[in-house]
Amino acid sequence: MSSKAFIIGSPIEHSLSPKLHNYWLREHGLTGSYEAINVPPEYLAKTVRALPGKGYVGGNVTIPHKEKVMMLCDDIDQTALAVGAVNTLKFEHGKIKGYNTDVHGFTENLRSGGADFSVIKSALVLGAGGAARAVIVACMKNNIRVAVTNRTFERAEKLGKEYGAEIYNWDEKEKHLGEFQLLVNTTSLGMKNQPPLEIDLSNLGAEAVVNDIVYNPIETPLLKTARALGLETVDGLGMLLHQAVDGFEMWFGKKPEVTEALRKYILDFL
Repeated sequence: MSSKAFIIGSPIEHSLSPKLHNYWLREHGLTGSYEAINVPPEYLAKTVRALPGKGYVGGNVTIPHKEKVMMLCDDIDQTALAVGAVNTLKFEHGKIKGYNTDVHGFTENLRSGGADFSVIKSALVLGAGGAARAVIVACMKNNIRVAVTNRTFERAEKLGKEYGAEIYNWDEKEKHLGEFQLLVNTTSLGMKNQPPLEIDLSNLGAEAVVNDIVYNPIETPLLKTARALGLETVDGLGMLLHQAVDGFEMWFGKKPEVTEALRKYILDFL
């Protein structure tokens, strides 16, 4: 039986998810499909409610719908509730079920990149958007103490209060770096066509891991600086790849693997 899945967002043309999921469909010899659907915010509810009747078994949700789509779900898993965002939907028995796989994607990306969670006791998260929320939840699930800093202090303060995380002023972030074994950039700084993230990493300990969830470019200025200092680095592409595993298994019944061949294939589209 052929299954159909989707990713909805606006804009959606840039999404790598169709390339990723269709790669796995070919790899497993499945006859299903996965497509990108542009859905402006005002059509979100109407579109999501209509998709099951068009033969879709579920799909992904991206910007700007991850929070709003929660109101359309009949059931939401605990991780999605903790993050406050749904990025994966499954249509089952007439119900819309919502999940968040970004937490799993972040954790598995760090693990596959060589990070040792038994050594990482504290993390500094740069940024206070949706991605930061997923990273904070992932860290807390792994018993990692979290601190947050953001260019707009009020947003960091709100996040800190919600999750019980420490809060630092953006201008003072460098002086605290020595307290952390993990530094994660969840801002758009360093992304293609965006300003670089300006940060002095010299206070980081030699055992620290630096992760940038930005994956275009694959080596951001932050990662380049960290590597020059001899620090362990993890790029952001693996988070995209690993967060997709659970959804694919839900919709198509096969658990795919994140391989070096897949990574190279996706890199060709960046």
